[in-house]
This record gives sequence, structure tokens and C-alpha cells, in this order.
Amino acid sequence: MKLFLADPFKTLWADQDPFAEVERLQGQVFRELEARRTLRVEVAGRGYFVKIHRGIGWGEIVKNLLTAKLPVLGAGQEWRAIQRLHEAGVPTMTAVAFGERGGNPATQHSFLITEELAPTVSLEDFSLNWKQAPPPPGLKRALIAEVAHMTGTMHRAGVNHRDCYICHFLLHLDHPVTAKSVRLSLIDLHRAQTRAATPRRWRDKDLAALYFSALDIGLTRRDRLRFLKNYFQRPLRRVLDEEAHLLDWLERKADKLYARKLRYGDAL
Repeated sequence: MKLFLADPFKTLWADQDPFAEVERLQGQVFRELEARRTLRVEVAGRGYFVKIHRGIGWGEIVKNLLTAKLPVLGAGQEWRAIQRLHEAGVPTMTAVAFGERGGNPATQHSFLITEELAPTVSLEDFSLNWKQAPPPPGLKRALIAEVAHMTGTMHRAGVNHRDCYICHFLLHLDHPVTAKSVRLSLIDLHRAQTRAATPRRWRDKDLAALYFSALDIGLTRRDRLRFLKNYFQRPLRRVLDEEAHLLDWLERKADKLYARKLRYGDAL
């Protein structure tokens, strides 16, 4: 069994079974599946997000593997990704409770509780009307640079997101948002993988997802080049020469994802 508790849950659950106590938490439910539950709770006047995993069963594990998908077995993936991102200096959630018990991956019971990041808005919502009402150029440049820096640092730290869309970058609103005061946090890491180094295949999948998610917000070619320079941390001429194959693949992959979105809506 693995267990980490910080206040307020360390005090609230003293001498209690945290795996039983987490199941008793009540709040606004964001996702309710047979094997996973996500909800927002308030404790001592502060907001927290709770993710509970109850084991997906061998049938679901085998089905995922047969369709070339890596199953999410529990909260441990997100816990490890959060710890690695903090070590690397990538702004993300702060975990205040984590528990994992059971050696059988099909029946493992686990949970993760993180502090709510508020007030914030996702970059997807913040950029929703950029085509009709472009943001100040300096602010757009600052946001692109920060997303590129965070994504590059994440990958260099051995973490790939697997849901790397702009909706998972939260923009903090606790002060006026200007080019000089941009602050972002990366969230929703339950599918993330953590290794000594990020394989190129998984790095490229994250980049394709990120590019696809930004196709509709009015980015120019210059904006995309600015992202590449900040992501790779190399002179742009070198990036265009050394990563030509990747850039061509990203264009094709993003176009494929976009065509699928048009066919099936948001159910990607």
C-alpha cells in the first residue's frame, strides 16, 4: 500500500481508513464511471478535486491492449507525473492526498486529491474568439512562448501527457492578464506516462494533439514558428532543417485529427 496525506486530510482522516473516507466525500461530480469518479469538494472553505479509481478489470485491460491503447490502471500515473513536473519546474496541480492499495492491476483501489486551481480559465475558452477579436500581439506571443516552454520542459523531464490539448493549460486570473503577467498551469495528467526520457513517438503524439487543438484559434505561420523556437530551444533555422520530417508529419496528423473532428464532432 502507498499513502500520502497532507492537511487538511491528514488531520481529518487521522486514525481512519483513508480509502473508506475518500469514498464518503460528497461534492459536484464531473465524471462518474464504473471504475472512476471525479468530483469537486470543499473542505474548510477550500476547493479540491478528487479522483477515485476502483480497478477496471482484466476484460477492460485486455480490450485496451488489443486496440493498441495503454489502459489507465489507477491514480498512480497522475501522482508520479505531478511529482516529476514539480521537480522539473513545470507549473501544475498540487497533490494533498494519494493512496494506492492492491497488487492486482485489475482490482487496484486508488485515489488522488489536488488543490483546486482558481480562479482560472482554460486556454481553449480564453482563445475561443481570437479569430474574430485577436488578443494583443504581446499577450499572444507570451502565451505561445509559455505553452512551448512548459511542453518542452515536460518532455525533457520524461513526461508525456497523452491528452496534450490547449484545454488542459489553465490561465490564472488572480491578477490582470497581460504579456508580462502570464501564468499557466498544466492539468489532467491521469493518462500521463513518466520515464527517464520521453520516447520520440510519444513526444510527437503530444505535439500533434497540441497543434490540432489550436487549429481554430487563428494562429499565423509566425506564431507556429515562435512555438517551435521556444519548444526546441534552438535557432529557428536549425529547427526547420533538423525537424523537417517531424513538421511535415505534424501537419498531416493534425489535418487527419481535424477531419475526424468534423466527421464525428468532439468525440475523438
